[in-house]
Amino acid sequence: MGVIDYFRRDAGTAPEAKASAAGPVIAYHGAGRVAWSPRDTVSLTRTGFAGNPVGFRAVKMIAEAAAALPLVLQDETRRYETHPVLELLARPNPVQGKAELLEALFGQLILTGNGYVEAVAAEEGAPVELHVLRSDRMSVVPGADGWPVAYEYAVGGRKHRFDVTGARVPVCHVRSFHPQDDHYGLSAMQAAAQALDVHNSASAWAKALLDNAARPSGAIVYGGADGASMAADQYDRLVNELESHHMGARNAGRPMLLEGGLDWKPMGFSPSDMEFQKTKEAAARDIALAFGVPPMLLGIPGEATYANYQEAHRAFFRLTVLPLATRVTAALSHWLQGFTGEAVMLKPDLDQVPALSAERDAQWARVAKAEFLTRAEKRSLLGLPAEVGDE
Repeated sequence: MGVIDYFRRDAGTAPEAKASAAGPVIAYHGAGRVAWSPRDTVSLTRTGFAGNPVGFRAVKMIAEAAAALPLVLQDETRRYETHPVLELLARPNPVQGKAELLEALFGQLILTGNGYVEAVAAEEGAPVELHVLRSDRMSVVPGADGWPVAYEYAVGGRKHRFDVTGARVPVCHVRSFHPQDDHYGLSAMQAAAQALDVHNSASAWAKALLDNAARPSGAIVYGGADGASMAADQYDRLVNELESHHMGARNAGRPMLLEGGLDWKPMGFSPSDMEFQKTKEAAARDIALAFGVPPMLLGIPGEATYANYQEAHRAFFRLTVLPLATRVTAALSHWLQGFTGEAVMLKPDLDQVPALSAERDAQWARVAKAEFLTRAEKRSLLGLPAEVGDE
C-alpha cells in the first residue's frame, strides 16, 4: 500500500472522540441502566418539608428569594433589554410565570439536590415553553462512557425517555455537589435528616404532653393491707377507667375519684424533660445551618451569631441565595445556547438587590476612584459588558 492510499484511508475515518478516562469505569457497573437515587426523596420531603416548620420555612425563604432576583442577559459587548430568552423566561408556559417556574426549580434543587427543566422546542431558535419536572420521578440513564445518554420520567407506571445525545438537549439537569454519586446531587434535606428527626420527635413529645393536660404523668399507689396487691379484675377496671375518663385533651382537668386504698402521687418534670425544649431549639439551629439560613431570620431563639437582622439578611443573600442563583442561571444559559446558538449569559443583577446595596455602593465608589484602571477594566470589575471603543 502506497503513501497516498494510506492517507486516503485515514481521510475517511472519523476522528477519535475524546472522553473522560474514568468514564468507562463509572458506567461499567451498569451501562445503559437507570442509576437510581440512593435516598427516598419522597419520604424525606414529606417529613422534612411538608411536616416540619423549620425545613418548610428555610426552603421557602431560599427559593422565593432566589426566584425574585432580577436577571440580566448580556454578552461580551452589550446588555439586552429584549431577547427571545428573556421573553421565554417572562412567560415560560401557559400556567406559570418567571417567579413560579424559578421557585419550583430552586425548590426541587434544595429539597432533592437535583433540578430538571424540560424544553418544548421549536424547529429553530429558542424553546417555546419551559417546564420544571419533579426530581423524584426522573432517573438518569448513563452511557458506556459514564455520561448520561437519556433521562427517564416515570409517572403511574408509564415512562417517557428523553434522549440527550444531540445538540439540542431537551432536558437541563442542575445538580448539587455529591462526593459519592456520579449522577445525582446531595440535597440539604439529606444533610439535615438527623436534625429533622430530632425536631419532629421533640414536637411529637410536646403534643403528647399537651394531650395529657400539659402535666407530667403520676402514679396511683395502692395501699392494700399487709402489702396485698390488686386483683386482676380491679386492675383492668382501673386501667379502662383511666383511659376512657382521664386521658386526652377532652378530659383535661377532670377530677379523679379514687377508692379502695388508692392514692394519687403526682410527678414533677425531670431534668431530662426540661431539656426537651433546648434539644428542639438546637435541632432547629442545625436544620437552619444545613440549609444556609441564619437562625435569626427563622425566629429561632438563642442565636446571636450576627449583630443585627440586617447583617444576617445580607449574609443570607451573599452566602446562600446568590451562589445558588448564579449556578442555576449559568447552567440555564449554557443549555439554552444549544437552541439559540448565541453566546449570551444569564445572571443575577447585583445592582438591583436591596440586601446588597451597601456593598455595591462601596464597590462602585472604590472602582470609580481607581484611576490606574481603564474604563473597560472598571466595567469588567463591576460585571458590565464592554463598550465598543473601550481601551
